Order: sequence, then structure tokens, then C-alpha cells
Amino acid sequence: MRRHFVLRAVAACGVLLLFAAGCQVRRQTALTGRASDDWKRSYAISPDGELQIVGANGAVEIQGGSGSTVEVRAERIAHAATDAAAKEIVPRIGIREDVSPDKIVLLTEGLSGIVIGVTIEVNYHVTMPSSARVRVRAVNGDVSVSDVAGRVVLSSTNGQVIGKNLRGGVDARAVNKGVTVSLGSFGRDPVDLRATNGSVALTVPPDVNASLEANYTNGSFDISSDLNYEPFGEQTRRRARGRLNNGGTPITITTINGNIRVQPPAQQ
Repeated sequence: MRRHFVLRAVAACGVLLLFAAGCQVRRQTALTGRASDDWKRSYAISPDGELQIVGANGAVEIQGGSGSTVEVRAERIAHAATDAAAKEIVPRIGIREDVSPDKIVLLTEGLSGIVIGVTIEVNYHVTMPSSARVRVRAVNGDVSVSDVAGRVVLSSTNGQVIGKNLRGGVDARAVNKGVTVSLGSFGRDPVDLRATNGSVALTVPPDVNASLEANYTNGSFDISSDLNYEPFGEQTRRRARGRLNNGGTPITITTINGNIRVQPPAQQ
């Protein structure tokens, strides 16, 4: 019995030594090197065309404006053991383009083959006609869209979703972060905001006519007294329904493990 005990103790110590050695190796191969470049493109797009960006490990920032072109600057970043190694990786970070006058699709492809000891990210900075539509999916990065009148569909995992001065329909979803949206105007297109493990904040014009439904699990619902809001239908601990002014186009907000806040713009 004592012999078995000694053998087990020796084996356990061996495992601990291997674990410690592994930790030491990881410390020695920390990715302290960094390199980046700017990948730039310009595309013509129809006034009601659509821009799609599918990212991986990086943020997406889109600014609406005048003109008829989409201007893209993608910051490609590589992290490796040394700056020199990272510099060799950067040109290999692929971005696939699928372009037509009515739709522009950009897809972060990353690196082909098996690459060990390297991490990459691509951050998109875009200006585009405000009338066009936007569809973005990101991972490990924030999504921010401003001053767009076309419909926007936004989602991020492990990143915030932010919409500023949006004037069309909105579908925005975040996992492990929150959603913050401000509507510059509101028409016939519905608004649907969802967050899992995060909160939702919505800013609406005081004169908005909308039917609001808020669903919240492990969270709370708060609507500013400065808005003309009248509850209707069944109200529960997890759901609130009501009319903003005369009611109308639906606004649906859903959170799991997060709070909901609806408010008018801040006073200047």
C-alpha cells in the first residue's frame, strides 16, 4: 500500500512539473510583436444599395454621409512573437470582396492553412451614402453605425452594438455586451433590439408614434417620464407593453440578464 502511495505521489509531482513547464513556455512565447497596415477600397453603390460586412476579431465603424461611394479603410493587425514575424503575417490577412452596384459584401477570411503562434484582427472604418442599407456581423469587436437612413441589421458577439441618429428600420443584437441605439426619426420600419448578458438603451424622439413591447429576464424596464407612454394589455414582471403617443410601428426590446431603458434625447 505504501509503495502505491509513493508511486502516485511521484506521478502527481510529475504532472505539476509538466504544468509548470507549460506555463513557463507560454510566458516565453507571449505575442509581444505587432504589425499593421491599411487595406483601402472605394466602391460605387446605388442610393438604396446594401453594404454587408462579416468580420472576425475586430470592430466595425460606419459613418453615413453624402456622395455615391463606399470608402473603406480596413486596419489589418497581426500579433506574433516578434515585430518582424507579425510584419510577415499582415499581407496574408485576407478580405474577400463581392461587389455589384446594388450590393457590396466584405468578408474577413483571415489566414489560410494552419498558423501557430499568431493572432489577427481587422478593424473596418467606413463612410457610405446615408440612404444605403447596412448589414454587419462581428465577433470580439464593437459595431458602431451613425447617420444612416436605410435599414440596418447589426450583430456582435463579445462586442457592443451602437447606433447613432438612425432614421430607418433597426435590427440590433449583442451577446455578452449591450445595445445602445438613438433614433433620429421613426417611420414605418420596425425596430427590434436584443441583448443577452447585456442591457439595452434606446433614445427616441418625443413625438414618436410607436407600439412598445419590452421583454426582460433577470433585469428591469425603465421608461422616462418625459415620454408620453401609456401601458396597455397584460403587464407582467417580465413584460411591459404600451403606446408611445398614438402608437403605431412596433418597437420590440428583449434582454436576458440585462436592463432596458427608453428615453428622449438629452436636453441641449
